[in-house]
Amino acid sequence: MHPKTKLFSFIYFIVFLTQLYAEYMDDHTVRTFSKPLIVIVLLVWIYLSSRLSTLFHKSIFIGLVFAWAGDVLLMMQQANSSFFIFGLIAFLLCHVFYIRAFVLDFKSEPVQKNPFLIWAIIVFTAFCAGLFIYMRPHLGVLQIPVLIYAIVISLMAMMAVSRFGRVNRFSFEMIFYGAVLFLFSDSMLAYNKFVLPLPNAGLIIMASYMLAQYLIVLGSIEKKALS
Repeated sequence: MHPKTKLFSFIYFIVFLTQLYAEYMDDHTVRTFSKPLIVIVLLVWIYLSSRLSTLFHKSIFIGLVFAWAGDVLLMMQQANSSFFIFGLIAFLLCHVFYIRAFVLDFKSEPVQKNPFLIWAIIVFTAFCAGLFIYMRPHLGVLQIPVLIYAIVISLMAMMAVSRFGRVNRFSFEMIFYGAVLFLFSDSMLAYNKFVLPLPNAGLIIMASYMLAQYLIVLGSIEKKALS
């Protein structure tokens, strides 16, 4: 395991707890400080650990930059609701760059068979379609943007599965679990915003989101190509 992993995992754990405290107490002051730090810690970690020496790591890094922008924009939506759509676009671009990174791994062994990919396509397509159909009556003018976002994040999860057999098992598992948690977090956010406010929604959404980003970065840093 990379020597910086323990240090940055500890720092991230502190930010993680601080953000959950801010959500639980609905402390806007603490949240304004802690939420931007979530991705900043990850950006520094992946930069110092990989030096962005590969296109894969550059793509993850750029995706994180857009995630940071998305975090900040969504934090500002209380003052102006139009910031929600800007945050949606920022996270859409985050997923596009994650997809780009995962496609690089998929292409590294184009003839390698993946017994899980077809099932991933079926499951994530069904989940995306089912969630959108269920939520559609509540989306109003945001139907198309939300549909596009749902397709892209589902594709991100599919491409995370496509890495199986092309990288070391630890990297595959961390990024796969991260992608699934990201999908869960965004689904909860959408349900909470458009359908029905959930109790402790902020805690659930942020905990799953922060863990998702952590696992994706950990899997990226620990990635090793299979010979």
